[in-house]
Amino acid sequence: MFQKFKETARNNFGFLFSAVILFWLKTYLAYNLEFSLGVAGIYQQFLLLINPLASTLFVFGLSLFFSKPKSRSRALIFLYFLNTVLLFSNILYYREFSDFITVKTIMGSSSMMNGLGPGVFKMLAWQDVLYWIDFFILIFLYRRKKGKSEEHGPIKKRYAIGTLVIAFALFMANLGLAEIDRPQLLTRTFDRNYIVKYLGVNVYTIYDGVQTAKANSVRASADSSDMAPVLDYIDTHFATPNPETFGQAKGKNVVYIHLESMQQFLIDLEMTEENGETRAVTPFLNELYHSTDSYSFSNFFHQTAQGKTSDAELLIDNSLFGLPQGSAFTQLGSDNTFQAGPQILKPLGYSSAVFHGNVGSFWDRDNVYKSMGYDYFFSSETSYTLTPENSLEYGLKDKLFFQESAQYLEQMQQPFYSKFVTVSNHFPFPEDEMNTVFDIPNTSDDTINGYFNTVHYADEALQEFFQYMKDSGLYENTVFVLYGDHFGISNSRNRTLAPLLGHDPATWGEYDNTMLQRVPMIIHIPGIETGYVNPTYGGQVDVLPTILHLLGVDTETHIQVGQDLLSPEREDLTVLRNGNVITPEYTSLGSKVYSTDTGENIFVDELETPELYTEIVGIREAGQLQLYMSDQILNGDLLRFYTPANFERADKNAVNYLNSPANLQAELAAMGVKSTALISQNNNISTVPLYQTNAPEFPGNEVVEDPLETSTLEEETVEETEELN
Repeated sequence: MFQKFKETARNNFGFLFSAVILFWLKTYLAYNLEFSLGVAGIYQQFLLLINPLASTLFVFGLSLFFSKPKSRSRALIFLYFLNTVLLFSNILYYREFSDFITVKTIMGSSSMMNGLGPGVFKMLAWQDVLYWIDFFILIFLYRRKKGKSEEHGPIKKRYAIGTLVIAFALFMANLGLAEIDRPQLLTRTFDRNYIVKYLGVNVYTIYDGVQTAKANSVRASADSSDMAPVLDYIDTHFATPNPETFGQAKGKNVVYIHLESMQQFLIDLEMTEENGETRAVTPFLNELYHSTDSYSFSNFFHQTAQGKTSDAELLIDNSLFGLPQGSAFTQLGSDNTFQAGPQILKPLGYSSAVFHGNVGSFWDRDNVYKSMGYDYFFSSETSYTLTPENSLEYGLKDKLFFQESAQYLEQMQQPFYSKFVTVSNHFPFPEDEMNTVFDIPNTSDDTINGYFNTVHYADEALQEFFQYMKDSGLYENTVFVLYGDHFGISNSRNRTLAPLLGHDPATWGEYDNTMLQRVPMIIHIPGIETGYVNPTYGGQVDVLPTILHLLGVDTETHIQVGQDLLSPEREDLTVLRNGNVITPEYTSLGSKVYSTDTGENIFVDELETPELYTEIVGIREAGQLQLYMSDQILNGDLLRFYTPANFERADKNAVNYLNSPANLQAELAAMGVKSTALISQNNNISTVPLYQTNAPEFPGNEVVEDPLETSTLEEETVEETEELN
């Protein structure tokens, strides 16, 4: 067999074919031994197997353009070496950082050395010989064919071009198959792992290079003068805080709870079971929503686009919109300068952390959070125990996630700014027999049916977490900010959903779809007793200035395109990322205008209704201006040119999230008697045992069969068997 392999390698195309096969097999081996790509099922495994082929053939096929056989072979060996270096560098980098190398990391030699240099020998493993032995096999084959290859002469250019065309066709086929499993793979990038899993390391590197070039071109053309119109806009757009609420929560902890796929229509929604019993879908959220300790908002809209969850986080933490296409997190977040909540509060003594029961690289969070100034990031790689029973596709189930997070929360120095990113209520809302707690409604759409169950489960998880906060003593000194990140039920399913909401599917239209983009927004401050349900129209971009004003922080010099939701001066206007604008009177959707109150389609003509036309144009321009300013700030990375007073930019090199649990304990020990952490205040006695959860996966909650019931069942089975006999 090896003899045939050598004979094949002696001709021009045979040598190329041998190199492609060797590198293809090596890459697939590395995928399985080195990278955690989250491959699930035979289909994804098949994509993983084929994805190195197209790019490898294309890169190696470039050697065919050399006319001389010796130059052609040497060019192929050189390309093989470069590809091996790229693959092996990613292997080493992934071992240290659980991520793939970016083009900016490659171009920045200092960053590369920081990532790979000091501890490179410690990262080496026995299997690394497998990633280089093939290169020496190729050298051996070259030496065997040297002297014999000249007889083949030059290769016609059409054959070289044909090889590249075949490689491109293979790539398009690969991309088409990948899009079936993960739509909008390249336009709505979730995670670097996804690109590698579906398309390969080479394609990821090229894709990252293109995205980097786009961002760099815009960033390079920006200068400090571009901040002038932004500052003018912020000055005129600023809404003075309400003196009655400014500083109402001064010095308190902040706990953001990111309610995955939670929509406003769920609040106060009740459903009737077959037995006639009426049940609330979200009983605990309802209680918080109507509490006199809560500022709740009935006309609060998500403002996300393709970045979905990551867009919501960007909006909440920075008062900036995501991008119209793709995710700002993955395209710009790791390199841009931000004035995010954690960094703004740092001079006031706030520590900060994000808790998320999924991998840190998803949405590039493990890099973006550093740019935002978060001190700690607790993710599934470092901080949580995941098993097939306690986790779903997107991470740890909510009840277990909150319970496991308590051990870290109690160690954080107070006051803290924290965010909990939940995942259980995530599309496709799968049926979970262990956690089926809400088995209505029974529509023709399994996704809708599952949605109500996972929503109810998430609501129960919240109630357990709040009870722990009360039992542990953290509740009274904490501001809770609960927000829905985006829709859960897509527009294509809304007609099926309509009857459950008391609407006629036959009359359902784009206005109704837009109104369903409302999401919950609840600011719960224990003990204030001045809370109410606020009907103002707003969105996620307004959250940061609202929270900072409640904490008593002056935001007038900070760059935030949103406005305080509690300010009497705020514009009662919400602009969605697609440019649609909503006010209490009018909803502008493209060229159409509706009455926000009734949904009636209003005719607007410049000649027949000049005053109304002028008002609608003004509303649209106000929305477009807000989006434009946000896009200018992000795309040009303009915040690097402006630093407000009492603010320091985040030092991305000062944190290492892979060591978050250990770093948290080290800080706790270093603080000693000065520690303000809950566990320190509790004489180093943990409050984790106070956490109560009914999660069936939680140790101690496993269902144990009743011996009496088992015995009775066995007796009944024997009796039935005797009757049959």
